Amino acid sequence: MPEGPEIRRAADALAAAVVGEPLTGVWFAFPELQPYETELTGQRIEKLETRGKALLTYFSNGRVLYTHNQLYGLWRIVDAGVMPDTKRDLRVRLETQHRAILLYSASDIVMLTPDALATHPFLQRIGPDVLDSAVTPEQVRARVLSQRFCRRRLSGLLLDQAFLAGLGNYLRAEILWQAALSPQHTAMTLDEGQLTALSDILLSLPRLSYHTRGTVDDNHHHGALFRFKVFDREGKPCERCGHPIVRTMLSSRPFFWCPHCQH
Repeated sequence: MPEGPEIRRAADALAAAVVGEPLTGVWFAFPELQPYETELTGQRIEKLETRGKALLTYFSNGRVLYTHNQLYGLWRIVDAGVMPDTKRDLRVRLETQHRAILLYSASDIVMLTPDALATHPFLQRIGPDVLDSAVTPEQVRARVLSQRFCRRRLSGLLLDQAFLAGLGNYLRAEILWQAALSPQHTAMTLDEGQLTALSDILLSLPRLSYHTRGTVDDNHHHGALFRFKVFDREGKPCERCGHPIVRTMLSSRPFFWCPHCQH
């Protein structure tokens, strides 16, 4: 499943393609959404916003389209009039004079009003978004230490969108490696230095991934780049201590780590 940084980059690309242009064609696969096709034609997409792994598309008439890709959803950008040859099921097509954005395979799609955003079950349940620049390490630290979360093992906590929205499996592994922490820890077992480091990395690493993952920069002109240190690197030497990376299953998901230097 794409994680917060991937969803945010997708939203950026979708926005660059269609924001501000009148919609010349609107199509929905689901019958409950089809009444909106006529209403939205001629309107503009004003912005696309992410909340964790959910995407919100705001229209000029006040409607908001909520979509969640879950495991199989995929957005594509094409030229107007183009219909890609694919076996995926098309769910949404929003077209302007020049470009179109298409959502395939997703099933969690609903049309909302701005007021309804506050009562949407998923949006009510999720925690602060790690890509929200207003969220600080101090706020994350308080959340880690809260009664609700302080006794949860980090291996499960970092997958829980109610804790922090936008984290997922690869970020879980990379954050715990960067913090040099075993996945079995809880906040109650961490010392002050570990808590401070973890609270900072929970924000800084997802933000680095959003800004740089997939960027090729051999000369490092733009500073640090996000690279996998442990995720999907089973058997390869740990960059910190040289011991082999281990793969196991935690919270029903593959987990990669270095037992030698993650204490």
